Amino acid sequence: MRTRRGVCCKEVKMCEKKRIVVKRRRRNVAADDDDIQTICPKRCKASPATTVGGIDLFELLPDDLVLSILSKLSSTATCPSDFFNALITCKRLNGLGQNSQVLSKASPKILAVKAQNWSEYAHRFLKQCADAGNVEACYTLGMIRFYCLQNRGSGASLMAKAAITCHAPALYSLAVIQFNGSGGSKNDKDLRAGVALCARAAFLGHLDAIRELGHCLQDGYGVRQNVAEGRRFLVQANARELAAVLSTTPSALVSGSWLTWNPLRHHRHVSGTCCPLLSDFGCDVPAPEVHPASRFLTDWFAARGGEPGPELRLCSHAGCGRPETRRHEFRRCSVCSAVNYCSRACQALDWKRRHKADCTPAERLPDEDEEVNGNFNVGVEAVEG
Repeated sequence: MRTRRGVCCKEVKMCEKKRIVVKRRRRNVAADDDDIQTICPKRCKASPATTVGGIDLFELLPDDLVLSILSKLSSTATCPSDFFNALITCKRLNGLGQNSQVLSKASPKILAVKAQNWSEYAHRFLKQCADAGNVEACYTLGMIRFYCLQNRGSGASLMAKAAITCHAPALYSLAVIQFNGSGGSKNDKDLRAGVALCARAAFLGHLDAIRELGHCLQDGYGVRQNVAEGRRFLVQANARELAAVLSTTPSALVSGSWLTWNPLRHHRHVSGTCCPLLSDFGCDVPAPEVHPASRFLTDWFAARGGEPGPELRLCSHAGCGRPETRRHEFRRCSVCSAVNYCSRACQALDWKRRHKADCTPAERLPDEDEEVNGNFNVGVEAVEG
């Protein structure tokens, strides 16, 4: 090629030489690929071209930028596979994905491990997230260790670690442990400590804690009895529950299916997936989503026949999943003695949902009288908050 002055451009020949070199390199790479395929026939597919002049562009990205991207992914992923599929892409992503900056921001949906998929790797992943300071991982792993793996001390310490950071579910779970003396004997119950933890969780807006605190005040359980204040907490729990449902399902306002009023009192409580306590005001709305830790407990013991151990029973509320750690730990229905609950909140929810229609008087065994005397009355209308 000639310029306007008629001088030949030497750079064109240099480019031609570079092209020849590139072609030769491609042939050599192809030959190497054939050799590799003969050694490892299950070789992964080649990734899209990200090289310029033999330099990988991904390797030029600074670690801080990659960590920022992975942190955003871990905090917004809707399922564990969204995060783990990115980690198995290459060794660099796998290494940076285990950084404490990324694991500390993991969303609860990433930590929602299923009971049937429980393994040593899942345990190690939750442990890494907990060590990185992820409070949701501390609570989830603490519940699994305390109730499923029967490692009471480690599980309680992990829940306490989450409770220190004002994690409301962890505070409420520790309150339930104090109310029942879980992991110890009957003499290990600390009602005042349970009420204090429950009050802290209620202050943070935890619905079950608000409901539990209301029943404690009404019954004088662990605190001086105050019926009016207790009922105020129960009404507040219903109002918060209704507001949460309307904010998550605005379509209910259009359809109007959640508002059903029947003049006959026994026809107001429709069985199903509706929220039971709101039926006191004539509303049937979808029940709140169960926490992943509670769902793990339910599936874990359901896969083992529904019995946590000999002569031990689960909480009869379907959305709880907590098991007894000793015989006759949970309170039972004072009328039928067929159901038992870990807390007054679970009792109130299950009473409205199904047990009100199933409760029938039954004879109790003589050795059960001592345990039943300390139970709350499940079959009374006073629990309707």
